[in-house]
Amino acid sequence: MVKVKSKRGIKIFIGVLAAVAVVLVCAAFWVAKHYVYNSVVGERAMVYVHRQWSAAQLDSALSEVLDAPRSVARVERLLSLLDFDAAEREGAYRVEPGMSAWQVALKLARGGQTPVRVTFNNVRTIDQLAGRIAEQLCFSKDDLLALLQNDSVCADLGFTQATLPALFLPDTYEFYWTVTPEEFLQKMKREYRRYWMGQREEQAQAWGLTPVEVATLASIVEEETNKPDEMGTVAGLYMNRLRKGMPLQADPTVKFACGDFSLRRILKAHLAIESPYNTYRVTGLPPGPIRIASKQALDAVLNHRPNDYIYMCAREDFSGYHNFAVTWSEHQRNAARYQRELNRRGIR
Repeated sequence: MVKVKSKRGIKIFIGVLAAVAVVLVCAAFWVAKHYVYNSVVGERAMVYVHRQWSAAQLDSALSEVLDAPRSVARVERLLSLLDFDAAEREGAYRVEPGMSAWQVALKLARGGQTPVRVTFNNVRTIDQLAGRIAEQLCFSKDDLLALLQNDSVCADLGFTQATLPALFLPDTYEFYWTVTPEEFLQKMKREYRRYWMGQREEQAQAWGLTPVEVATLASIVEEETNKPDEMGTVAGLYMNRLRKGMPLQADPTVKFACGDFSLRRILKAHLAIESPYNTYRVTGLPPGPIRIASKQALDAVLNHRPNDYIYMCAREDFSGYHNFAVTWSEHQRNAARYQRELNRRGIR
């Protein structure tokens, strides 16, 4: 009887072990399926994690990029097991289609940030630039402006506040989302040096200009015309005036001096404004760029073909193009046609 009971006990024990093993295997399969293999991401997206975030805020961010509430819950369970701390893992993380809960959680827990593409173009002022950049990176507009308006910071970058717009070259750049304002400016300085190294610097010297002066002239050219095929002609005209010691008499500089780029008609009162930027009253280039010049405008100055033009006036068809003139009398005829059209349209 003892042997029979013993054999029966062994069978029961083995059966229990087998049942436990089956349960464990099934559990492991379920965990692997739902946490390791099943996709929780439907399409490519970015998850932005802020250091001050609460669990609820992280939940909300994950809900925007994961395919279902249960997927969010699974990722959060894994993050808890991985001791994820938003304060230590602030950043931007790209999730790709097909990623599992485990892959998403591991990416965040390891701090595997994805660089973000930061673009700025068609920017007039430093204030606008700071706002545009802050919209795309973690730091605030005020944090960046505090540096841009600091004379010592500008000097360390090799500029003054007046010439600082020349530092920035409109384009698309890659940064980590958590880059500091200081790191952002240092990268802009490296990009500036890279842009001007070699041929462009030689071209500027050939025209008797420094890179900052090229940027200053390019900013005026770009405000005068938005027609790429006309920029070189406008640049050549202003170079002629500089060589002759004539005032540039560029309307955009008057608008800058007035602080109003929306002016559609420049009047005598505007021309009388006392400002180093009013090129009707001072000769030579203004103290610095009147906007952040595009690379297209910079290259138009560097590569312009010499011409004999001294005067220009907007075309009366309001096409955005200009009539150019060599003589004052020719310019007067062009200007009269434009003034008549302004009056006809009631533009004051």
